[in-house]
Amino acid sequence: MARLGDYVNIKTGKLDANAANENGLYPFFTCSVEPLTINTYHYDCECVLVAGNGDLNVKYYNGKFDAYQRTYIIESKDKAVLSVPYLYSFLDKYVETLRKQSIGGVIKYIKLGNLTEAEIPLHSIEEQCEIVKKFEIVNGLISVRKKQLEKLDQLVKSRFIEMFGDPNNNQMGWNKVKLAECLTSIENGKSFVCDSEPRTGEEPAVLKLSAATYGYYRPFENKAMLDDSQFVKSAEVHKGDLLFTRKNTPELVGMSAFVYDTPPYLMMPDLIFRLNTKDNCNKVFLWKIINLDLFRANVTALSSGSAKSMSNISKERLLTLEIILPPVELQNDFAAFVEQIDKSKLVVQESLEKLETLKKSLIQKYFG
Repeated sequence: MARLGDYVNIKTGKLDANAANENGLYPFFTCSVEPLTINTYHYDCECVLVAGNGDLNVKYYNGKFDAYQRTYIIESKDKAVLSVPYLYSFLDKYVETLRKQSIGGVIKYIKLGNLTEAEIPLHSIEEQCEIVKKFEIVNGLISVRKKQLEKLDQLVKSRFIEMFGDPNNNQMGWNKVKLAECLTSIENGKSFVCDSEPRTGEEPAVLKLSAATYGYYRPFENKAMLDDSQFVKSAEVHKGDLLFTRKNTPELVGMSAFVYDTPPYLMMPDLIFRLNTKDNCNKVFLWKIINLDLFRANVTALSSGSAKSMSNISKERLLTLEIILPPVELQNDFAAFVEQIDKSKLVVQESLEKLETLKKSLIQKYFG
């Protein structure tokens, strides 16, 4: 094992996050998972970029770019000794350790020493290249599966626009109502003391926020209960539920996920609402309009909290959200289409999860 700081040069970006330009010429790396764009660049190198706060994600890049002031830019001192793609593969695993080492209140962050003091297995450059090839094959297949999922999502969006139009300008003239007219109730999750690890069987567990953050239900994103006797039946997730993330980062607050099916004894945390609809509103229709990129600004506008902190949407504000409400028969037709697409997505998703499991096994083999 070798001390990472002895083999790399590390600096940070200099810009504020608001320096981005829409449709800019170069990538602009911030702490978000997806880079923004900008019209100027200060760096031209092969490097690994580590978000210094928030999500703490890791990216590889080779070329011209710019970076946010809390983004670490890591270059190899000697590529004949430490390959940058190999460094990326290592840090892609090590970010789990960085998240545990992060400090701070609402927005967690890491310090330079968390990176320089990391211990990296330093194989010969030939071995590093062979390891990287294996990761590139798996990552390539993962990318293909993710693109397939994106295409299926685009099909759903296209059908929504075809059937209902743009929900903002409502060119089809549907009734517009406040969400209060569509819901019988909004249920809260509960606050629990949990383990940091997921459950191993079907004992009671609490969903993580990420179980509903990305637009579809991810029951494997959970934390085991420290005391099974604290299971709360009223907070248990059921088939047919519509979950809503009431608190998250400014970009992701207010995302929703429909539960087609779920293992037993999984509970909602206090960061997630359950939306119970009236007969005039199909849950799948509501799920898709809440997550629709054309409509997202209407949802996030309901949140309170500074741009740099976790944002929150209260029940009271959520009930004021105005949506189009076509006849429920049309909503049901759309929901049936979505269900068929989601069956195809399930096959792709299962393949993706197997590939991600394979990647984890490679990471464990080479980086422990």
